[in-house]
Amino acid sequence: MSTRLLPLIKTFGLFDGIVFFIRRIFKKDGSYYSSRYHSKIHLRNKYADKITFKQVFLEGQYNFDIPFTPTTIIDGGANIGLASVYFSHRYPSASIVAVEPNKENFEMLEKNIVSFSKVNAKNGGIWNDNKNLVIVNTQDYDNSFMVEEVEVATPDSIPAFSIASIMQEQKWATIDLLKLDIEGSEKEVFEKNYESWLPHTKMIIVEVHDHMRKGAAKSVFTATNKYNFSFSMNHENLIFMNLDF
Repeated sequence: MSTRLLPLIKTFGLFDGIVFFIRRIFKKDGSYYSSRYHSKIHLRNKYADKITFKQVFLEGQYNFDIPFTPTTIIDGGANIGLASVYFSHRYPSASIVAVEPNKENFEMLEKNIVSFSKVNAKNGGIWNDNKNLVIVNTQDYDNSFMVEEVEVATPDSIPAFSIASIMQEQKWATIDLLKLDIEGSEKEVFEKNYESWLPHTKMIIVEVHDHMRKGAAKSVFTATNKYNFSFSMNHENLIFMNLDF
């Protein structure tokens, strides 16, 4: 019990941590208020929500030192918005664009970011151009959604957002932090049309999914090696720092 309770207390404080622990035992989904985050955290009784919550808040997937304070952040593959909640709390001055393709996840994302006015949520996928995409679920888990490009929009298609177009829409000269967990689409994102945004990105946190789309890792490293990025790893993520900043 202590191995599950203590991380909750460390993250959310004594009272909220205990309440969170008890409610998760007796109520498998619902809303949990965090006074430390000044917001409600909404979770479903899904394996993916539990894993994402654990990774973001308890294991500290994004809790490492950054030599600057990010003010422009893209959360690609935002899922139910927990990373955006974490970034909003840690970097309260940051403007965040959160992009999530799955409709059900996106609805949860909107609930989770309601207290954070500087998060702009988009229902779509990160891609290398503003095209149309369809979701293809190729995994047994309920959070692994691949997307594929289609020529013509259909009732089931979603918009694709290129990183360059997000920068242009937000009027950003640079991206301070680009977080990507996009189930293999990193292959396409780093394959072409990256010249306008990659050299203007200070830090990239990307989870590579070669098992879902062969060649994803090669695409990421080929593109970043053309610029002055250092490389490290943290948990499942590859970390690239632009040494020209």
